[in-house]
Amino acid sequence: MIIRRAAQKDCLAIAGIWNPVLRDTLITFNPVEKSEADIARLLAEKEAGGWGLFVAEDAGEVLGFATYGQFRGGLGYQFTAEHTVILAEAARGRGVGRLLMDKLEGHARARGIHSMFAGVSAENPGGIGFHQAIGYQIVAVLPEVGFKFDRWLDLTLMQKRLDQSDNAALVG
Repeated sequence: MIIRRAAQKDCLAIAGIWNPVLRDTLITFNPVEKSEADIARLLAEKEAGGWGLFVAEDAGEVLGFATYGQFRGGLGYQFTAEHTVILAEAARGRGVGRLLMDKLEGHARARGIHSMFAGVSAENPGGIGFHQAIGYQIVAVLPEVGFKFDRWLDLTLMQKRLDQSDNAALVG
């Protein structure tokens, strides 16, 4: 298995992995499916901004992807990011998510990201457990901030500090 930067050739496979999660689950609150063109635009945005978008590939098959971006707008949040990691159902529980997150977090550290967040649906105990296993801690539960399938949903915010250094000198 290899973890590599996503390329245009991966856009259809990424959409194929993401769309069932968007359409059929409470893993994400967004119900809108992504087209190949949507993924191509996302990839271009990530590349232009210097953010990572990575795929896990095994025997030519894309098994999952991970990406990240600035947590919130504005200069004060430049060292804080939020990520997304989505795996094909058949890839779950095989270590693929850990490999993707290792690559993603390494990329984030290299660009000076101090703190990484995961916004995990409270209806996704597997996602919460996965993030705890790789060092994320629950820092907040935001009640009823999502709405999908005619239900209000809670969001679990999880955080991992990627370094313990004082970044004050970077802001200068």
